[in-house]
Amino acid sequence: MDKEQLQEIYLKPDYYWGKEPNELVNKVLEFIPDDQITNKKLVDMGAGEGRDSVFFALQGLNVLAVEIAPAGLEKAVKLARENGTTIETMEADINEIVLSKMFDIVYSIGTLQYIRPENRKRQFENIKNNTETGGINVMCTFVEHPDVKIAPDWGKNEYLYENQELQSYYKDWELLYSNEFIFDCKSSNIPHQHAVRTIIARKPNKLQQIS
Repeated sequence: MDKEQLQEIYLKPDYYWGKEPNELVNKVLEFIPDDQITNKKLVDMGAGEGRDSVFFALQGLNVLAVEIAPAGLEKAVKLARENGTTIETMEADINEIVLSKMFDIVYSIGTLQYIRPENRKRQFENIKNNTETGGINVMCTFVEHPDVKIAPDWGKNEYLYENQELQSYYKDWELLYSNEFIFDCKSSNIPHQHAVRTIIARKPNKLQQIS
C-alpha cells in the first residue's frame, strides 16, 4: 500500500491492525534483561497505528514511532494516551529516513518490504550505525518462497526479499534469533499466505568486530 492508501485506512475510526501488539514483541523482551529495560531507546520503523510502540512504552522504553501516514501517528498517540503512556512520533518514508540519534533497539515489522532493493544496503547501514554497541535490531519482512504466491493485494511499491537477504545485512553482527514461517492472511478480505523471515541481531563492540 502507498502513503495515500494507508492514510485513507488510518483515517477511519477503527484500528485497522487492532490495538493488541504483535506476538513478536514478546520475543524482543527475551533479549532485554528486566533490570535494564527502563529508559532504553527504541525506534519502531513503520509503526502503523502504534500497537507495538505503545506496548514497548508500557514496558518502560523511550519509544519513537516512525510512520509514513500521519493519520497512523495520530492514532498511535491517541492509543498511548488511552493506556496512560507517551511516545514520540516522526513522519518519514523508510526509503529516505536517516536516523539522527542512537537507539538501543531498532524494531520493524511489516514495513521493510517498502525499501526499494537499490536502497537497502544504504538504509540498513544507517540503521546499524545508529544502534548502540550491544543494542539489537529486530527485523521482520516478507520473503520469496517457492510455495507462496504473491499476495493479491501486494502493492507496486512492495518488494520481496530473497531467502537469505535479510540475514546478509547482519553478517558482521551476532545473530541471536532467526526464523522463517508461512502464515495465512485475510487482508483486503482475500485469503492468501505470506512467507516471513524474522531476525534479531546484536551489535558487537569494536574488538569483537575486529576478531
